[in-house]
Amino acid sequence: MKILFIDSNHPILHETLIQAGHTCDLKYQWTKDEIINNIHLYDGIVIRSKIKITKEIIDKASRLKFIARAGAGMENIDVVYAESKGIVCLHAPEGNRDAVGEHAVGMLLSLFNNLCRANKEIREGKWIREGNRGIELKGKTVGIIGYGNMGSAFAQRLLGFGVKILAYDKYKKNFGNERIIETSLNKIFEEADVISLHTPLTDETNYMINDTFISRFKKNLFIINTARGKCLNTSDLVRGIKSGKVLGACLDVLEYEDISFENLYAENLPEPFQYLIHSEKVMLSPHIGGWTVESNEKIARVLAEKIEKEIIFS
Repeated sequence: MKILFIDSNHPILHETLIQAGHTCDLKYQWTKDEIINNIHLYDGIVIRSKIKITKEIIDKASRLKFIARAGAGMENIDVVYAESKGIVCLHAPEGNRDAVGEHAVGMLLSLFNNLCRANKEIREGKWIREGNRGIELKGKTVGIIGYGNMGSAFAQRLLGFGVKILAYDKYKKNFGNERIIETSLNKIFEEADVISLHTPLTDETNYMINDTFISRFKKNLFIINTARGKCLNTSDLVRGIKSGKVLGACLDVLEYEDISFENLYAENLPEPFQYLIHSEKVMLSPHIGGWTVESNEKIARVLAEKIEKEIIFS
């Protein structure tokens, strides 16, 4: 097959495919127009987040057998239309689930123990102990919303902390066990001290966490989002923090990210974002939850495996 790469990936991916006898064209600098004008020459395309694979592009891809995304989310591919054309859509959540699980735990522990603030203060010559007294994760109830690759990886990493784990997934059943309680969303609203979101971005989950959602929790709570920024309404989150209903938030993703997940809008950053960056109740990172040295390689290996198994040998 002839395969087009429009985003850089770990070299294991294209090297594995080349060794299997395929041609890999690494066209990382191609514009959208160049991709559209040449896509008809290719049997497969490998992407990350550079562009959206829309109906327009798919209609030009007369030879295309597969679209492979080096990552977990598929929201930048018109999957329904691609599959209607017989094109297989692949992704690799197995490759970065461990990284995301660890990152979510790391952010939560840092927030609970005021580590960012304490680190900054010591570097400024301040030795403040009482003002940085933390809280413990042990004894808390953590609600996990979405129990796929990412949610289950987060749950596994919580098992040693002495927490009660409640997990809800609208589309998955019979996954619970004696330590991870499969439950309803209502039970999470009733009992959770912390919630962690692990859902894809769809019409159903767009702004899923909003004023109404937050108000349904019996307790004041902490919110973790390592999923997609637009699953959470930032204005409503800020309102929750100001009211005291939201005690803190760990956000690896923001609704203000552009499609490549690499740049915030340079001009006119909205007021809710300005609040977040100045709040000590908020832990932020630049969409790096799944972005480790190991995950980079694992994603490449997973995709190479899937392309061989599901495309070449199908």
